[in-house]
Amino acid sequence: MTARVLIVDDIPTNVRLLEARLAAEYFEVTTASSGPQALDICATSDVDIILLDVMMPGMDGFEVCRRLKANHKTHHVPVLMITALDQPSDRVKGLEAGADDFLTKPVDDMQLMARVKSLVRLKSLTDELRARALTGQQIAIEEALRAMDNISASGGSILLIDSDTRHAERIKGYLAAEHKIDILTEPADAVFQVSGARYELALVSMSLGDFDPLRVCSQIRTLEHTRNLPIILIADEGDKPRVVRALDLGVNDFISRPVERNELMARVRTQIRRHRYAMELRESVNNTLALAVTDELTGLYNRRYFDRHLNVMLGKAQAQERDMALMILDIDHFKAVNDNYGHDIGDAVLREFSARLKRNVRGVDLACRFGGEEFVVLMPDTDVSNAEMVAERVRQAIAERPFEVGLGRPLSVTVSVGVSLNESAADTPETLIKRADVALYRAKREGRNRVVLDAA
Repeated sequence: MTARVLIVDDIPTNVRLLEARLAAEYFEVTTASSGPQALDICATSDVDIILLDVMMPGMDGFEVCRRLKANHKTHHVPVLMITALDQPSDRVKGLEAGADDFLTKPVDDMQLMARVKSLVRLKSLTDELRARALTGQQIAIEEALRAMDNISASGGSILLIDSDTRHAERIKGYLAAEHKIDILTEPADAVFQVSGARYELALVSMSLGDFDPLRVCSQIRTLEHTRNLPIILIADEGDKPRVVRALDLGVNDFISRPVERNELMARVRTQIRRHRYAMELRESVNNTLALAVTDELTGLYNRRYFDRHLNVMLGKAQAQERDMALMILDIDHFKAVNDNYGHDIGDAVLREFSARLKRNVRGVDLACRFGGEEFVVLMPDTDVSNAEMVAERVRQAIAERPFEVGLGRPLSVTVSVGVSLNESAADTPETLIKRADVALYRAKREGRNRVVLDAA
């Protein structure tokens, strides 16, 4: 695992020591000797993780962290704070400043590498989600980033897995005022438990009697809907080697016994906030993908989607010698609607037309907005008689009842339809569309509000 690491410390000896440890693991290291220098580096170059000293002259690490997390360009970069301070209140202060984790000097090599690798893996996932959203539509990621400011870390749904009931109740007591906690004392039932609920965090004790806590974590990770569920281990001092193995398996964080209440609460809030942010990003990506293939006004698939789908379906129909039909629909005199009543009424007509179209084609048919007031329906496994029947049903559904579009009186709307069919191996998407288009213009010339089949 490689990554770009920024070390921020005003003491050169500390910097050289950390740099040597990280370089030995093939990390690319950059250094800064002050808070302002670190902020400048982050503003002008890509960094995957920041190792940040707290006690620095001028601007301390807490302030540097707050500024990084307040900047939408750097708030997703993991910050690992390293300091000689060892009071729980100092760790909590660091976490509440936005730090993703906290280590106390002298730094244990095993803990350092475990924390760095875990946070770099998180950064890699976040970068992928951000890139996918940016690829589809810039506005989607901007909305997700704005949503981050409003994400609450309270009211979380947490599963606590601990075979020691007394210890579990104590941990629950620390968190119950802010979150909903379910206790599971039978680790073997963990998969069943997470399958039946929507948890946002799992707390797993490393002391589960004869049951391997790493197996619990592994099982949670194998389920599709809990693959990204944050997991925090509750570990004893002697559990370090297994904790490192757990972090490699994808566990997000750990806390050592004796558990300090405020540190636990801060780590839980951090993981829940991070999980909710990732969910926002995924939703943003899904919305972006939907926008890429659907028409925003009507909710139908768009021309881009139709062109690709037609190419696939025509090839399949020809390879299997199956029927396929295509109809193009054009709303009659639609320009007059916009000219006489305005584009808001025109948009209302398009929405109502689309709703009637969807209700009157079959489930296997693909209805799309072709552009403007033109629509297209792709009908697989459809011969000439069935194509004509569907087209006529749609035409009647449009004409039989006037549109209520906010005018104070109903508006009469009709549609002309041209239909073409897959007739030979020589057909292409372009020829199929062209023949349907020719049939549509015949319907227009012959008086509109009618269905015409391609005669080729």
